[in-house]
Amino acid sequence: MTALAKLSPARLAPRDVVRTGMSGLRSRPTRVVLSALGIAIGIATMVAVIGISSSSREQLLDQIDRLGTNMLTVEPGQTMFGDSAKLPLKSVEMTRRIGPVLTVSATGNLEATVRRSPLIDAESTGGLGVRATSPELLRTLDGSVRSGTWLNTATARYPAVVLGAEAVKRLGVDSVGAQVWIGGRWFTVVGVLNPLPLAPEIDRSVLVGWDAARRYLGFDAHPTKIYERSTDVSVEAVRDVLARTVNPRNPEEVNVSRPSDALAAKAAAGSAFTNLLLGLGAVALLVGGVGVANTMVISVLERRREIGLRRSLGATRGQVRTQFLTESLLLSALGGVAGAVLGGAATVAFASYRGWPPVVPAWSFGGAVGATLVIGTIAGLYPAMRAARLSPTVALTTA
Repeated sequence: MTALAKLSPARLAPRDVVRTGMSGLRSRPTRVVLSALGIAIGIATMVAVIGISSSSREQLLDQIDRLGTNMLTVEPGQTMFGDSAKLPLKSVEMTRRIGPVLTVSATGNLEATVRRSPLIDAESTGGLGVRATSPELLRTLDGSVRSGTWLNTATARYPAVVLGAEAVKRLGVDSVGAQVWIGGRWFTVVGVLNPLPLAPEIDRSVLVGWDAARRYLGFDAHPTKIYERSTDVSVEAVRDVLARTVNPRNPEEVNVSRPSDALAAKAAAGSAFTNLLLGLGAVALLVGGVGVANTMVISVLERRREIGLRRSLGATRGQVRTQFLTESLLLSALGGVAGAVLGGAATVAFASYRGWPPVVPAWSFGGAVGATLVIGTIAGLYPAMRAARLSPTVALTTA
């Protein structure tokens, strides 16, 4: 008695599976494009958000590197009774004695207000302050003069001022040589500064020479802010001794900070807004996944005759399930690749427009591929299982 050989269905090679899945997509190009568009929009949004955020952060970190992280500032804190403390008169000279310190300067807040003319209400200050300054301030802040000159030994003794980058806009002063009204008298503008990212308070200030502030504006000569630069390797060591050096009697009344830390915090703070936009991109991606699932369900309903014919010719349920799952994955991958390209292009275009270094992390593209595969699998799982459950006779008779 001869044993009958057990018949087993032929196995599809991976290339045949992909080819079969592609054939289903090619037969409905318009629907495929519209379905993939939802995935593309979600992926493009997420990649662009990550890329633009990374580019902005990179630009800010580059700016920190250019400005240097070796500057410390000293300000008075509060006394043990809660009153406002004052820095000693000799605090700048004391700071200069610290070995690694390269340069020191100071400013002092004045009670006077600045106006374009005495006819303007005294309360209309425009948020500008008047500060006494030492001649070394510009070098310490690594700043530059946009027009005119910086205060020198001569002009620092007379009614002359230098305007910060924002102050010149708010005052409406259009040229060096103009005059502004401070403390009941005219002061002549001798210079305008470029923006100072590490000292934004200077941008909103009108700067008067130390001696002129004492002579004309009643300045008591107590510094209200000291700017200090030291060698890069000594910043932390200087920071540890700065308060005790500035005010040996009451070091607890001295606040020491590093301005570059604020810029670094700004770079980190952008992550909250980035997460919000990523959430919106995820919603768009979810909507795209629903569109893919809808397309695949309709595809199963429209292709019952094809499914019944394949099953009658020997295709197993697993092969039918694999075919439709592959179609869903290919459809999602098409949208994912298109979205990643669009997101990368949007990042480069926006970063170039803003003058930032374009940065698109490699992991964002990897995440885009992973997201599309997950969406494709979830969206295609139910339609694939539904197609596999169709009986060949029912599919052929009801098609």
